[in-house]
Amino acid sequence: MMRTHTCGELRVQDVDVQVTLCGWADRVRDHGGVLFIDLRDTHGVTQVVVHPEDTPSVFAIGETVRAEWVLSVAGKVAHRPDGTVNPDLHTGEIEVVAAALEPLSKADALPLPLDDSPVDERLRLTHRSLDLRRERLQQNLQLRARIVSSIRQAMESQDFTEIETPTLIRSTPEGARDFIVPSRLSPGSCYALPQSPQIYKQLLMVGGFDRYYQIARCWRDEDARADRQLEFTQLDLEASFCHEEDVYQWVEKAVGAAFEVGGRGAHFTPPLPRLTWHDAIRLYGTDKPDLRAGAPIEDLSSLFLETEFQAFAAAAHKGAVRGWRACGGGSRSRKELDLLTVRAKELGAQGLVWMVVEADRKLRSPIAKFLSEAELAGVRNQLHGDPGDLLLLVADEARVCSEVLGALRVEIAAPRGHAVEDGMALLWVTEFPMFEPGENGPTPLHHPFTAPHPDDLEKMQTAPFEVRSRAYDLVVNGVELGSGSIRIHDRDLQERVFAAIGMPADEIASRFGFLLHAFRFGVPPHGGFACGIDRLAMVLADEPSIRELIAFPKTQSGADPLSGAPAPVTVQQLDDVGLLLSPEVRAQLAGKTAT
Repeated sequence: MMRTHTCGELRVQDVDVQVTLCGWADRVRDHGGVLFIDLRDTHGVTQVVVHPEDTPSVFAIGETVRAEWVLSVAGKVAHRPDGTVNPDLHTGEIEVVAAALEPLSKADALPLPLDDSPVDERLRLTHRSLDLRRERLQQNLQLRARIVSSIRQAMESQDFTEIETPTLIRSTPEGARDFIVPSRLSPGSCYALPQSPQIYKQLLMVGGFDRYYQIARCWRDEDARADRQLEFTQLDLEASFCHEEDVYQWVEKAVGAAFEVGGRGAHFTPPLPRLTWHDAIRLYGTDKPDLRAGAPIEDLSSLFLETEFQAFAAAAHKGAVRGWRACGGGSRSRKELDLLTVRAKELGAQGLVWMVVEADRKLRSPIAKFLSEAELAGVRNQLHGDPGDLLLLVADEARVCSEVLGALRVEIAAPRGHAVEDGMALLWVTEFPMFEPGENGPTPLHHPFTAPHPDDLEKMQTAPFEVRSRAYDLVVNGVELGSGSIRIHDRDLQERVFAAIGMPADEIASRFGFLLHAFRFGVPPHGGFACGIDRLAMVLADEPSIRELIAFPKTQSGADPLSGAPAPVTVQQLDDVGLLLSPEVRAQLAGKTAT
């Protein structure tokens, strides 16, 4: 073997053992003629010492070593001298006295530091192989690996069978643009990369597999964000003969296993709380509520049905008056409070009313003189205002009230730490709307294979936007970890949903004929879920972006600075797959590829 031990393995019990280590020169230090090299690999760091009087030839080689050279070191393990023990290292009580030193690979001066210094992200991604040597990324990717391993074990313990599905499929509408792959064997035709294995996992249920799962690669041609990439990985599962409660239980066990290996003292106690979509919007202004960010939003409309303050009276009758309490937020200056009003208008509200609870429990507010004592007391009592708290009120359409206060709730709480504790707050958001308004009428909020709520079937044609679905999301700290639903298993109902979203019969037959054909031969009721591995790892690693949990991510523009992708291809390659470009684009492309 090239090495006998790793650089994080040796301890005091290994003293006097002859060892061979391999790794990178993390630091090279010359202390009065004695050479010290901190040798690093993915397992840790071991100090190597080279004495010129004992091994002059080895010392001569050591003097040439520079940072990030790859070395092989052979020698004996020794106690560190008194006063030189490093308690911050697992190997801090020992060192290796070098008897042989061989440079395996030299390194040029590095284009970026490997410590915790801030570095431009594009520079990091251009030199990602160096960036990956950082301790932070080493730990993140090892954590991700443990998360995936724990999920696999949890799924297998629940009798799920891992099955791979195709990555070259037919283009189907699933909420985002497809990445298309031209076919050389069928010029002019294209495959698509799957946005999810949705149709195939449903076909597996038709095929009689009781429980399927996969750690699936997926692709969506959409704008990147901190928690979104063009390509991503998800835990994908599907099961037959199940209700929502079954899916919740399976997913909670898998995600709970990930939390156990994720550290940070995260507590995961199933069953997780549930909140319908309508209640989430009403109470938190979002379908991804962060439960840590203080109290929910309260509806105050009933307090102002008879008020003389006309702005509130009109909203109480035709819309809503809603409020939220920022615990301890009353210390803000008048300028800060005015900026909150500006921010509320930016978010879509006509205005914002603020009230500060004083020490005597009276409310200080620009509109206090327009409200009765009973109305002011009602606001304070319903919002549970204590001295020092800030109360925020919006009078507008009900949805606008909640969305604006929901956004302020997170913005106010997170930066200042008001009621936001280090921890995890998970919940299920259920009963999403079946449809949302699209350019040409109703469009699926999740995807067209989601089952509608059985109590709302009669509204499919008459009031589609009032139809609830059997869809559910798993949310943690304001981040959607994943989503799923009970699926449609009835061919006629599936065709009704396609019709409700305006899909003509010929398009249904062209795009989904193979699915509907399979539905003719006995389909079990089934449901499933998909959880983003990248997002889950991001949350457990306490990172601000999933790019810190992906070995080779893209930038927000979808570029890969490391390889230069996406890159032009030759005109011949395009001709091979039957793609036609305008003369201007062909000439531009020919010029790029020629250079």
